[in-house]
Amino acid sequence: MGLPRNPNSRSADYLDGMLGDSGKSSKWRPQKSTSARLVTLLTCLQFAFAVYATFLLYYMSPSIDLRTPKPDFAWASRIAQQWKHYIIPPHVVTRYQESASNLVLEPQPMISTPSEVCEHEKIEFEQKKSNDALMIKIKRELYDQVRDFQAKNSGTESLTELMSMKSKWDMRSPQNTPKVTVILNHFKRKTLCSQLDSLLHQTLPFHHVWVLSFGSPNELGLKRIVESYNDTRISFISSSYDFKYYGRFQMALQTEADLVYILDDDMIPGTKMLQILSHVAGTDKYKNSVLGSIGRILPFRQKDFTFPSYRKFRSKEAGLYLPDPAYDITVDKIVQVDFLSSSWFLSAELVKTLFIETPFTFMTGEDLHLSYQLQKYRNAGSFVLPVDPKDKETWGDSEHRLAYVSETTVIFKDVVTVRDDQWWRAVSTGYITQWAAMNPQKIDALFYAHTIEEVKALGPLLEKFRSTVGKKAYIVVPGGGFCSCEEATSALHWPKTVCRERRFKIFDLGVGALSGISNSEVPVVQAVYASMKGLIKVHNPSVVITVDDIDSNVRKALKMATESNSNSSTLVHLPRPSIRKVLWMADLRSTALPNWNRMRVSVNIITQNRVNSLTRLLKSLKDAYYLGDEVPISFNMDSRVDEPTLKLVKTFDWPHGPKTLRRRIIQGGLIRAVSESWYPSSDDDFGLLLEDDIEVSPYYYLWIKYALLSYHYDPQVSLPELSSISLYTPRLVEVVKERPKWNATDYFKHIHPNTPYLHQLPCSWGAVFFPKHWREFYVYMNMRFTEDAKQNPVQIPKSRTNGWQASWKKFLIDMMYLRGYVSLYPNFPNQMSFSTNHMEPGAHISAKDNVVRHNKTDFEVPLLKDDFKIYLPNGKMPSASKLPSLNLFNQAVSLKGLKSAGSKLRQDVLNCTVTQVVVVDHETGLPSRCATF
Repeated sequence: MGLPRNPNSRSADYLDGMLGDSGKSSKWRPQKSTSARLVTLLTCLQFAFAVYATFLLYYMSPSIDLRTPKPDFAWASRIAQQWKHYIIPPHVVTRYQESASNLVLEPQPMISTPSEVCEHEKIEFEQKKSNDALMIKIKRELYDQVRDFQAKNSGTESLTELMSMKSKWDMRSPQNTPKVTVILNHFKRKTLCSQLDSLLHQTLPFHHVWVLSFGSPNELGLKRIVESYNDTRISFISSSYDFKYYGRFQMALQTEADLVYILDDDMIPGTKMLQILSHVAGTDKYKNSVLGSIGRILPFRQKDFTFPSYRKFRSKEAGLYLPDPAYDITVDKIVQVDFLSSSWFLSAELVKTLFIETPFTFMTGEDLHLSYQLQKYRNAGSFVLPVDPKDKETWGDSEHRLAYVSETTVIFKDVVTVRDDQWWRAVSTGYITQWAAMNPQKIDALFYAHTIEEVKALGPLLEKFRSTVGKKAYIVVPGGGFCSCEEATSALHWPKTVCRERRFKIFDLGVGALSGISNSEVPVVQAVYASMKGLIKVHNPSVVITVDDIDSNVRKALKMATESNSNSSTLVHLPRPSIRKVLWMADLRSTALPNWNRMRVSVNIITQNRVNSLTRLLKSLKDAYYLGDEVPISFNMDSRVDEPTLKLVKTFDWPHGPKTLRRRIIQGGLIRAVSESWYPSSDDDFGLLLEDDIEVSPYYYLWIKYALLSYHYDPQVSLPELSSISLYTPRLVEVVKERPKWNATDYFKHIHPNTPYLHQLPCSWGAVFFPKHWREFYVYMNMRFTEDAKQNPVQIPKSRTNGWQASWKKFLIDMMYLRGYVSLYPNFPNQMSFSTNHMEPGAHISAKDNVVRHNKTDFEVPLLKDDFKIYLPNGKMPSASKLPSLNLFNQAVSLKGLKSAGSKLRQDVLNCTVTQVVVVDHETGLPSRCATF
């Protein structure tokens, strides 16, 4: 008779009770019963299964290479079947099953095998091939251009060459074998089993595989597949929420592996892919890269200067899809692309870069965003690996037809539009595409305005650049909550459609994508720096122009971005009141513009006991435009300077640079006071010498800068004879005894009444002297200075300078005459000038020993109070070759003729022939040799 089930009894007790019932016999048996034998047999069987389980766990451990044949455990199953009837008699099992049928238990799912649950995509078509001869030709030519360019500039390697490169990851050493986490993202395609089968047979075993199912209608099926493989290294991660394309990268942030391999569900990698990818990722050349098997090169610029859609048909400029089986384009050497698709292999550390900026959209475009962010913030490239066409196990995409089984969203018009907007935004914020690398741009100016007010301030100069023939200039705004493209175009009176065109004109950095809501300046600085660095590298502007009072943090970012350009772009900060005064900047050659900040002009004042005159000069200097440049000022005083002058120079505030005071111990006189007032510290150090009875125009510094950039700092201009720039326009022929009146406007009216001109006469009433020539002058005067002027060997025919005594200018005139040097002079209506001489009593004027009487009206000229640009020929400085030149006596003579006249005297410090002039060492000013001119 059977034993009733006690709900509180343990199952073992219940089993013992059943096994102890022998049927009809009621006699109790001794200890050696059937039950005892059964317990003994169960114990033995338990031991056997423990051994079996130990071997099973060992072979399932990650350290065991699963590619080797698995052991056959069928023997254990056969033993169990044979012993079943001896261990538990059939009638006991039957009674146990009858009793158990009365229990209500949870159904336990049966673990299936992969062969039972796996599904596979049916591919019943051939690989698509194009028969469009024109398209095949277009695509092939562009691919050849890309490959040839990369081979020349960075070098490209075949698969064999890549695998022979030294790598951090050496598969022969366990210590140097990388841990690779593979992430498979699945939605509908039936490819999971194919992917897992390939991964389980990789020549480099994976560390983990994470199968992701985000919002998939096939979640349960995917889960059953993962469970069927019964591999602890393979995990299933699901969510009812669809994290779209970025979810897998968010998961990748959690891995502790060295490398991450992220695959779309249409990618079946060959069994050698993990080994190949890991090896290449461990090389010095490609360690800072993202690697893949499919990539795209973004569009090239069209003839109308716009960029087409990346899906534009029958267009070479639409870019490339690599490899492209439709056009028989295979990748036999590694190729850099603008972004990868379908698979990404990179270090776990690089994955973080994807989330520095908020994506343009989370609905698509994670592939482009990853490559864009990696280049922008890590200087990392994106590369498609080559394959061995004879070995499909080296392919990352072993069955490309899967891409056509379930059409992707990128073919839909609205998605294409979004992706076009996305890549154009990337290009507008500094993404250096293959087109940009292959086609280096060169523009004149790149403007940056951080606010709408700055846009308005810079607008006139921007428009001047854009309206000048042959000039290119663009403007950059930060976007976000600072100044958007739409706001900027409204301020510039441009159509708002400009913001939607794929054409270079205005760039919106979208700074808010990085900063969002933040009280820190770091995100803004980082965004401006990273974007501007890319834009500057792509467009190579001669100058980057912004306002002088821009936010200090943005200023630092612009400085770093500009200095990062190896092609020497120069950052220019313009004070807002000066911007309309430097519209001539657009007339400078692009080769001269980078030298905008190079020169250093110092103001050197020679003063002695004329405090009222000095006060007037200082006021005029302070009221001038300096364009934000640093301009040092020095006061040079003789030993007998009076107290009012000392007090004035001491209390004078100079906001444009350092102030220096010099006072002689022993009275030296004017010749020493002037000649020793300045000495150049470099070849970019220019000295403006002013006596205290001079007054300057507000535009004097603009004239100096414009002239230096036009005739001295332009590499395309050769004018070595130019030794100084005069601020003053003379009304007399100074070196002739009669001192006749002279009017440059009338003299040059056949050329242009207001053309600047070159003159052999140096100016002592406001002039900037060049460093090389001033060193030369120092040596010359030291070799020729005599207390008695009559002992000076240089006697210029018909020049009244021969009798000048105690004049530094006499020695400079002699040197310029002997060597054919000239000075640049302004020439405006009514002799308007950038400086004037008030002819107040001093060392020469009204001196007791000076027999020459000076009429003030012959020397005092009106100062320019308006922009001088309007008077110049065609509104700009003429080319150097069109500057007329005059000799010492105001006669038209060519530059070669000036040298010829000086050499014929043969009175220089070296004994040169009549066809030679003295050449000096410009570092020291010492004469070195004679040279034929």
